[in-house]
Amino acid sequence: MTYMRILVAWAILMLVAIRPVPACTNLIVGKNASVDGSVIVSYSADDFGSFGFLCHYPAACHAKGATRSIYDWENNDYMGEIEEAPETYNVIGNMNEFQLTITETTFGGRPELVDTTGLLDYGSLIYIALQRSRTPREAIKVMTSLIDKYGYRSSGESFTIADKNEAWIMELIGKGPGRKGAVWVAVRIPDDCISGHANHSRIRRFPLKDKDNCIYSKDVIDFAREKGYFSGKDRDFSFSEAYAPADFSALRFCEARVWSYFNRYADGMERYLPYASGEDLNAEPMPLYIRPKQKVSVQDIKNMMRDHYEGTPFEMTKDLGMGPYEAPYRPTPLTFEVDGKQYFNERPIGTQQSAFVLVAQMRSWLPDYVGGLLWFGCDDANMIAFTPVYCCTTFVPDCYSNRVADELNFSFKSAFWLCNWVSNMVYPRYCQLFDDLRAVRDRLEQDYNGLQEKTEKEALALANDGNEGDARSYLNAYTNRAAENMMVQWMELGQYLIVKYNDGIRRPEKDGRFQRTPGGYGVAVERPGYPERYRREIVRETQTKYELK
Repeated sequence: MTYMRILVAWAILMLVAIRPVPACTNLIVGKNASVDGSVIVSYSADDFGSFGFLCHYPAACHAKGATRSIYDWENNDYMGEIEEAPETYNVIGNMNEFQLTITETTFGGRPELVDTTGLLDYGSLIYIALQRSRTPREAIKVMTSLIDKYGYRSSGESFTIADKNEAWIMELIGKGPGRKGAVWVAVRIPDDCISGHANHSRIRRFPLKDKDNCIYSKDVIDFAREKGYFSGKDRDFSFSEAYAPADFSALRFCEARVWSYFNRYADGMERYLPYASGEDLNAEPMPLYIRPKQKVSVQDIKNMMRDHYEGTPFEMTKDLGMGPYEAPYRPTPLTFEVDGKQYFNERPIGTQQSAFVLVAQMRSWLPDYVGGLLWFGCDDANMIAFTPVYCCTTFVPDCYSNRVADELNFSFKSAFWLCNWVSNMVYPRYCQLFDDLRAVRDRLEQDYNGLQEKTEKEALALANDGNEGDARSYLNAYTNRAAENMMVQWMELGQYLIVKYNDGIRRPEKDGRFQRTPGGYGVAVERPGYPERYRREIVRETQTKYELK
């Protein structure tokens, strides 16, 4: 295939949405590893075709004998009923009113361990646990007890379970058709460390006698022996190796994302490149967590969720895969065929298929209703501004809800569709349009970051006057105003981009305004054409065919 044909295929594929297996990214920062003492967790819900919105479950009390309907998180099919808890807590997105946050990434693992007769999938587990738990340890107990009673229908899953005091990774996989329960292990991330997971099981050997920092199912090793996955001594048991043996894709598409995060905050990560690149399946694996060389801020994690392997061997703007406009994105699927041979695209943290992204900030020195904060956005983290959503929120902003649109119905009132409308203008001419988007994105985030301290002081002042309810209402209203402000700014951005770059042109500006002639018309437009690097490729391939004589 010629270079030009590849580039044409790239342009077409960038506009095609193909639904793959869900693929998400979680980053974790312990409270002593963060700049301000927050526990920080990030989540990117990456699934082509999915509609991104902010879910809400209000706090409630339930009569004895009440039941709860279970719907599959992926397809919304009705699965059955479970017993309801006497009391459930307010949940906004992936955080509840006690600052407990639960996120996930799917690692799949051994396919024979999926039990399609189970009642509960991974998504149902997350939101039920958030409604019934106050701490990570309690959530782990709730989730595993529910699975024991009702069965687990999803494939292997990694969960981040964190609150204002601690963060855990729990990895879990079923026992096969018709067999309730699961095998699982949960490891506490040290307070002075960072960690992450991205669609591959990351818990290998774990401390069998450290109950303060490691909890696991009593049969996690015995079941592996029963199935023939492991035959060594208990102390040598690796959950990942037994239940999710790594292949090239698990390393290059998944572990490489975690490597890029670790590489940003620790020296010496080159030693793990043979592993993260997938070049050597027997190479030294990365640790579950590392101590960063510097403190990590909430904004650092927002920016990390935009990572495209910049400055690493996996960087995505160093070859023709970037397309004519030097985009750090690749079309799907991840693999493709040319002349009977299989090839692959890189899979970074920042990706166009994100339905929503969040960065959870949890703070122990503040009342829960102030301390718990989701920085939230719909669409690709690189293409949106994170807005604040406090964990006391009881009314989801219309733009973040599924009240105004869904995956098959467009609305400019929906943040998902408005943000995708803008980002899909930028993707095809990335290097020419992105700077304009980034300027608005960064300005908005700086505004929200700057308002955080003032907003929280005002909320605490209301509470100190004996009006905690007023403080909660104040933060709820602020959450909605921030989202509405973002929508106004993004609509203006979209309109600005279409005027400035319509039909491949660029309209000249001066002092923030489009320039006009003395008579009031727009001045002559600029026609930038292809970037220099791509023009040279055209000449290299076509030689003298288009040379002016």
